Amino acid sequence: MTRLFRVSRVSHPMLALALALSATLAAAQPAPQGEAVLRGNKVTESNLLDALTPDPEPVVTRSLKVTRDGAPTVPARKPSASLLITFETNSADLTAPAKKQLDVVAAALKNDRLAEYSFNVEGHADPRGDADTNLSLSQQRADSVRAYLIATHGIAAERLKAEGRGDRDLLNRKVPSAAENRRVTIVTNLR
Repeated sequence: MTRLFRVSRVSHPMLALALALSATLAAAQPAPQGEAVLRGNKVTESNLLDALTPDPEPVVTRSLKVTRDGAPTVPARKPSASLLITFETNSADLTAPAKKQLDVVAAALKNDRLAEYSFNVEGHADPRGDADTNLSLSQQRADSVRAYLIATHGIAAERLKAEGRGDRDLLNRKVPSAAENRRVTIVTNLR
């Protein structure tokens, strides 16, 4: 049940700010939506840099976080990029197109904007088959992506942690076997 209170006159400026802030934050809560998956020609260094670079720290005023433009901040998810990295069926072997996409990922990870960050490489699976098998396969796929970035492009091993997520985080619940449910997500670790 939502209760509305009418305030005819606000006598304290901090109370006025608090009321305005709570109304703004309530309106600013994002609607749950599926995240975008970068695929094909959308996997560019520029798109990856935009997706993986954390926002600058907001200005903090008396424990109230405000962005540079004065708008209150809403807790955000960690910067991430979901990629449609393809594998051979029931294997963790990268396909040629997947390697090309990972070459672009490596260039982004080497960029000065991301040089100071470490990343989780999350493997995802669709829910076909048994959950334990999907978890194992998603871990193998995350390991495969991590190994490729380290061995082929010299990304420092300590910057990448592989994690299998199994079939827990479906992007397309309407079509469980959809390709976007079998993806790799690169997540920036914030300090």
